[in-house]
Amino acid sequence: MSYDTTGIEYFTVPNFKFAGGTSKDVKIAYRSFNPTSPKKVLIPTCYSGRINTTLNFTSGALKDYNVIVVAMLGNGESSSPSNDNDFPSDYSLRYQDCINSQYELLTQHLGVKSLDAVIGFSMGGQQAYYWAVMHGSGPDPFLKHAVAICGSAKTSGHNYAFLEGPTSALIASKDYDGGRYRQNGVKPTQGLRAFSRAYAAWLSSPEWFRQELWRSTGAASLKDYLHPPPGKGPHESWDAEDLLVLARMWQAGDVGSIAGNGDYKKALEGVTARVLVMPSKTDQYFPPEDGEEEVKYLKHGTFDPIPTIWG
Repeated sequence: MSYDTTGIEYFTVPNFKFAGGTSKDVKIAYRSFNPTSPKKVLIPTCYSGRINTTLNFTSGALKDYNVIVVAMLGNGESSSPSNDNDFPSDYSLRYQDCINSQYELLTQHLGVKSLDAVIGFSMGGQQAYYWAVMHGSGPDPFLKHAVAICGSAKTSGHNYAFLEGPTSALIASKDYDGGRYRQNGVKPTQGLRAFSRAYAAWLSSPEWFRQELWRSTGAASLKDYLHPPPGKGPHESWDAEDLLVLARMWQAGDVGSIAGNGDYKKALEGVTARVLVMPSKTDQYFPPEDGEEEVKYLKHGTFDPIPTIWG
């Protein structure tokens, strides 16, 4: 099934400076719902998320808001290795690059004067934390509320190590060929499918597997779930370098790198925006214990874990 690009627009930020030092024009992909509403909410994409696969709440809690769903740099819609030959190739993309480019989109193109909220899931949740640190401080911050769903202010060592599994499976594949797959004219399908298998056990929870909820995907057996038909793997539509550049940014996630003199706890202490921290109780790589610890350092933080076995 092809991806539906309905409603997606683009804005070019000229001469954008990346944290790694590169300066170049970047393209930001976004979709704006209910644009005439004065109440503004930003929803950044998650890992392996696209704009039109992102839950936007526009038919429910946010039906009266102008909801702007934005593709983070590297996701294949905004500027990324797959669509920009000059995109930094040294895996130096960082979350602050995403937030800085999104801020330019909001203020220079869409005329947004303040954000009621940033809401994000997984890597989107980490972006929400970065937004809070970068634009959620002072007596009248640009960002009023942040909602971090299944994310963290700092990627833990355990989370970092988990990501080494699927990325190593991709990098070691024959068809990835040390990153030369594009010049070889090859889609590294074997590597992308291996990436998904290495990721699979981490995605949900042991109880999810115990209840055989993989059957809800239509798979007749666990083997079928792990080895779907050709072209049906969850990451087969992705470009390998896009997956890797996002994974390296995820691994480097730490709000202490932009505030608090290197201490993420001190960085969180400077946030005056209200922050809702919503981990899943069974998340294996953004565990609730991380959020419970982080909320201690927020002036206006609320910890509300989600009871689920879906990880």
